[in-house]
Amino acid sequence: MIKLGLDTESLHLWFQNKRMDIFGFIEKAHELGFDGVMINILKDYNLDPEWGTLMSNDPAHLKRVRDLLESYHMYAELATKGITKEHLLKVLDVAEALGADIIRTYIPITLNPLASRATGGEGKYDQAKVRGDFDPAVFDEAAMSLRQIIPELKKRRIRLALENHEYETSDELAAVMKRLDTPWIGLHFDFGNSMMAWEDPAQAAMKMAPYTITTHFKDHIVIPCPEDPYGYVVCGIPVGKGNMDLKDLLQIILDHSSITRLNLEMCYPYCAQFKRSPGTGGVFRVGEGCFKVEAPLFDPETVKPGDYYYPQEISEELLEECLKLQMEGVKQSAAYTRKLCEEYRNQ
Repeated sequence: MIKLGLDTESLHLWFQNKRMDIFGFIEKAHELGFDGVMINILKDYNLDPEWGTLMSNDPAHLKRVRDLLESYHMYAELATKGITKEHLLKVLDVAEALGADIIRTYIPITLNPLASRATGGEGKYDQAKVRGDFDPAVFDEAAMSLRQIIPELKKRRIRLALENHEYETSDELAAVMKRLDTPWIGLHFDFGNSMMAWEDPAQAAMKMAPYTITTHFKDHIVIPCPEDPYGYVVCGIPVGKGNMDLKDLLQIILDHSSITRLNLEMCYPYCAQFKRSPGTGGVFRVGEGCFKVEAPLFDPETVKPGDYYYPQEISEELLEECLKLQMEGVKQSAAYTRKLCEEYRNQ
């Protein structure tokens, strides 16, 4: 049976606005019937600059987190970014302390000079980020760097998973896997992120599934965004409310990978820009399938898509509305995900 986990990003507003900490999150995940959690250790608004939603790597703190997880018989996975040995060794220490057996990371992409002007938090919408020009040699360099951590992964019995994190196509990540050729590094399949590289999620699922060891389960729509260079952005939505064929995608991943967990990352409210040039992943324009254009979530005259992730920057009233929408979205998404998994099991 597939176990279901909840990623802390699903309640990012609750963390950023001090309505919830890691202990409250684990309690809520247990209350909602999840089997585990994925904990983001990434800096962002109002979070610990090094340990994000985890808050600290103090041994006593980590023991409290592990004890709570074990009291509920919940698994833990970690989510970070970067592939340097120095960084990953620090994360491995924390993973061991928590009993986490998978670490999600992604390959940092260095964009052209315009992108260096991008500011804000990890999830901040910024027009500078739309420039997707970079040297594809970054993937060859990543493979060389990742080889250095394999002995540590093997020794600690912890696996590393590279995510398709909005810039990478499935072909680019599969090529990294073929170069590494190790059971200790696999892929993290995010059900929606391929859209930002102009790749159909079904194509990405088929090519990534053989290497996939963990996931982010989510749903998306495309909405107009006149201030964006492409005129549209990808928008997170509660699972089952968007335009992705999640039943088909789940079938592909469960049929062609060895995963035993499905981690819900309900990115609502959130907008992400198209990061590569149209056609990079095989899709050249919006309008059909999961790229069908829908109405914005809020009145664009008062709340632009770039405001969705940090509504507290607009007004306290909008923040309170989004907090409620986010929690309700998690509950709806959990129910829909369980339904799909049950249908798969009974087919």
